[in-house]
Amino acid sequence: MGRIKVGISSWTEPTLIKSGWYPPDATTAEDRLRYYASKFPIVEVDSTFYAIPNEKTAQLWVERTPKDFTFNTKAHALLTQHPTPPSRLPKDLREKVGDSKGNLYFKDLAPKDKESVWDRFREGLQPLQDAGKLGAVVFQFPKWFLPSPASYRFMEDLREWLPAFGIAIEFRQKLWMTEERRARVLEFLEQHGFTYIVVDEPQGFSSSVPPVVAVTAPLGMVRFHGRNRETW
Repeated sequence: MGRIKVGISSWTEPTLIKSGWYPPDATTAEDRLRYYASKFPIVEVDSTFYAIPNEKTAQLWVERTPKDFTFNTKAHALLTQHPTPPSRLPKDLREKVGDSKGNLYFKDLAPKDKESVWDRFREGLQPLQDAGKLGAVVFQFPKWFLPSPASYRFMEDLREWLPAFGIAIEFRQKLWMTEERRARVLEFLEQHGFTYIVVDEPQGFSSSVPPVVAVTAPLGMVRFHGRNRETW
């Protein structure tokens, strides 16, 4: 029987800190990670969505957690086709794209810069992978990521860029899980070794994904987003 691990998104989540759950002497991110890891066996890293991870930081995460602790990390916004402010890019890439005040998308980057983003993201997580502490990289695609040949090709390429990493896919568009398309999508994920993320989320929106329970890889994952329609 497989092991079930339960955790939350980020040990530095503001509402968690304000709740008083941490002891008074846990005042730094290091203190909080060490305390969190003494209570939970897994955490989701949200910061990697906003900034490309740093190898030195990932190595510190390894050193501050038990041997069997697991980190699931969100893929960077560029890699899930979300709009990204240039300020969130490494300095050299910011200089290449100029002083544009608008958001960037992955498609806006030159081929060499796309490759650079992938390489840096992978290298930033390598300490977690080497230590056996990387569960999966979570690709949370936006609601405008629609079922199309281009979308399937993009997902196929994930294995090329992250050949040794666990990959988990979350759709935010219900068209992926219609009765007519569901079996094909799940088969595709299984063929490529991708974990389908089962979601618990508010229903009733035009893009709401139904809570389809399916296992497409040795690693299964459920993300509980809550039922708050007002903040969804």
